[in-house]
Amino acid sequence: MLSQQTITIIKSTVPVLEVYGAEITTTFYKSLFNAHPELLNMFNHANQQQGKQQAALANAVYAAALHIDRLEAILPVVRQIAQKHRSLGVQPEHYPIVGQHLLGAIKTVLGDAATDEIIEAWGEAYGVIANAFIGIERDLEVQAAEQSGGWSDFRAFRVERKVRESEVITSFYLMPVNGQPIADFAPGQYVSVKITIPGEPYTHIRQYSLSDAPGKPYYRISVKREEAFEERPAGKISNHLHKHIEEGSVLWLSAPAGDFILESGDTKPVVLISGGVGLTPMVSMLNTLAVTEPGRQVTFIHAAHNEQMHAMREHVEKLVSNHAQLSAYWCYAAPLGDPATYHKKGYLDLPWLKSVVPSKEASFYFCGPTPFMRAVNGMLKEWDVPDTAIHYEFFGPADVL
Repeated sequence: MLSQQTITIIKSTVPVLEVYGAEITTTFYKSLFNAHPELLNMFNHANQQQGKQQAALANAVYAAALHIDRLEAILPVVRQIAQKHRSLGVQPEHYPIVGQHLLGAIKTVLGDAATDEIIEAWGEAYGVIANAFIGIERDLEVQAAEQSGGWSDFRAFRVERKVRESEVITSFYLMPVNGQPIADFAPGQYVSVKITIPGEPYTHIRQYSLSDAPGKPYYRISVKREEAFEERPAGKISNHLHKHIEEGSVLWLSAPAGDFILESGDTKPVVLISGGVGLTPMVSMLNTLAVTEPGRQVTFIHAAHNEQMHAMREHVEKLVSNHAQLSAYWCYAAPLGDPATYHKKGYLDLPWLKSVVPSKEASFYFCGPTPFMRAVNGMLKEWDVPDTAIHYEFFGPADVL
């Protein structure tokens, strides 16, 4: 438990963190990687270059300070981050290293304003939060290893099939090299894939949603090849997977993780909304619902740039034709072909959403690029859909909707 004095001091820094948070976290990562370059393998370098990782950490530190007197308020976020940490292989010994460089960054950016009293208070608070992460991650690691078919750390999988789904998305069907059973997972969860690129000193780890229903003898990930665009560099790992990983190649996977999952015990209709490669967890959910809940109404909405960028369309349409409770709608920003082959030209909007979704009394799940997710979230809020019915997943560092 933190003392009242520590809580008061931390609270007093909230306005400062609101202004200087991003500068502090940028300084932190630079210092951390200079001292421990081996930790670079746990981070997406493109997210670092674009400032996404720094912004996510700044938001987390700000939230911790804001709620320091009732840390239970941020436990859901702690669990979400802990899921990612467990999947990436974060260890208890990493936390003192992070704490040292985070406190150092606060001191560097704030200078004399970061008094010894403030640094000591933040050191105490960091220790409490770090211990919460360590405890949750230990429990998650035990659960992952001890479940039927589970394992700890990373496990070798062979690419059994490589399937081109669209101009930019390719699926990889992965089976364990040792031939032993694999862990079950909840639709919406992801795995971490560890890649070694010849000639590079450190491995790379990326997280990809599982794009098929559980209960199969394989895992499937569907990866978008990320090209360079404006300030965004090309995706090093996505391009490596597309260009160099073939059937027979071996990839190393962590056990499934993540808390973006279909809620159990919910009987309301389901609306699945995806943009671009955000359809991967949605298809996992759709495949599952089609078989396990035949009486539950499901509306699947996918937005793509055009027909060539639309992955798994034929698969979803076949599911819809075979299951009366399913319906699907396509929205293309810049369609190339016959208007009869899609349902909306341009971007999603609330009037159209209302026209295809039977009722707002449903559970909404969505995933895609952050601007797309902000737009969908705004529509649902405008429609007065309650927060408890809104579920979403960020690919990469958490952002703000």
